[in-house]
Amino acid sequence: MSTERANFGSKLGIILATAGSAVGLGNIWRFPYMTGQNGGAVFIFIYIVCVLLLGIPCMVSEFIIGRHGAANTARAYTKLSNGTPWKWVGFLGVLTGFLITGYYTVVSGWCLQYIYASAVGQLKGDPAYISQYFSEFSSDPFRPIFWTVVMMLAAHLVIIRGVRGGIERTSKLLMPTLFVLLLVIVAASCMLPDAGKGISFLLKPDFSKVDRGVFLGALGQSFYSLSIAMGCVCTYASYYGRQTNLLRSAVHVSVVDSFVAVLAGLMIFPAAFSVGVTPDAGPSLIFITLPNVFNQAFTAVPWLGTVISLMFYALLSLAALTSLISLHEVSTSFFFEELKISRSRGALIVTVSTCVIGALCSLSLGACPSWSFGGKTLFDWFDYTTGQIFLPLGGFLTCLFLGWFVPKQLVRDEFTNWGTVSQRLFPVFLFLIRFVCPLCIAAIMLHQFNIL
Repeated sequence: MSTERANFGSKLGIILATAGSAVGLGNIWRFPYMTGQNGGAVFIFIYIVCVLLLGIPCMVSEFIIGRHGAANTARAYTKLSNGTPWKWVGFLGVLTGFLITGYYTVVSGWCLQYIYASAVGQLKGDPAYISQYFSEFSSDPFRPIFWTVVMMLAAHLVIIRGVRGGIERTSKLLMPTLFVLLLVIVAASCMLPDAGKGISFLLKPDFSKVDRGVFLGALGQSFYSLSIAMGCVCTYASYYGRQTNLLRSAVHVSVVDSFVAVLAGLMIFPAAFSVGVTPDAGPSLIFITLPNVFNQAFTAVPWLGTVISLMFYALLSLAALTSLISLHEVSTSFFFEELKISRSRGALIVTVSTCVIGALCSLSLGACPSWSFGGKTLFDWFDYTTGQIFLPLGGFLTCLFLGWFVPKQLVRDEFTNWGTVSQRLFPVFLFLIRFVCPLCIAAIMLHQFNIL
């Protein structure tokens, strides 16, 4: 078994792979309904500011740890911790990524089911029918698990082919395809009658709607959207070369990620406004609200509604798969490096175990209602524990670790590529990591627990 460390083969591969990790259901599902619930354009404006103040610095921090460690996330933190308890922050990142993989695959599988349902015309009907369809499917004991396994096997086949032959090559194929699908649906949506109302909602900010909730919501979305603290960014950075400009890469990834999120809004809200649907439908937006929107918006040309629906759920599936690949790689790299086994065996451990987790989470949504406690299903508990506790805690500790514990000269060397990149922004970066980012993440945590 070769012990040589793999690397991405090109700058484009670095950007597309890392952007693929960040671009997922959070952009195309969570961002639009968060935007709808928080005032439209003003939320987007605050979100972009938060990406600059929180997202990019946190991403660069993980880049530094990952590239310097040149190993899986747990080992990378261990190398920099010098035997102190800080090493457990890396293990927390691996655990978080592993747990997210298990339940995220379930939602990813729903997207595959909706591709099939769109193709065979099962999404035609009134709003009550669409709602019932989703309820019956998500609580079915077999179909969601089948699609969960299919999605995980797709990620598995990419991972076992390695960094260049699998992750990088697949990212170069999937990301452009995702952009093409997105642009086609945006164009179709923006040409609908009264679509201008949706465009105005997204692009004309009303600052009178700004309050604490909008700001903290944008802050949280900027953190989650960029895949911070789940091991993905750190793991991918371990495959970066010494010549990779970390700050520039973080900016490029953030621009791509934010661009996709805004396009997702332009895809959804013009169509929603054209049929009089409110833009604050919440988490049910893509599986209950949007099928109704597509049915109503393209009533005059039913076949076009079917095509757009099919393309939309194909787009969702691609976005889910690119994120799932990066989540899978977090755990795969940990197992095959720490257990000293082959990549394929490490990937098999992850695939089998997360399929089991996914099956249990899926069954808890309907087939096995007794698998609930504290008012939450098993699926909800995985989402709650990782999203509201592990992710912000991991991000908070990473900022403290890099900002206050890791030697300043080491951080400077990595940030400036050993003096070959301008140092002008380093003091700004260090200030943000030491003070601004920890305070922002603490605010996110307090807000989630209704303390702030």
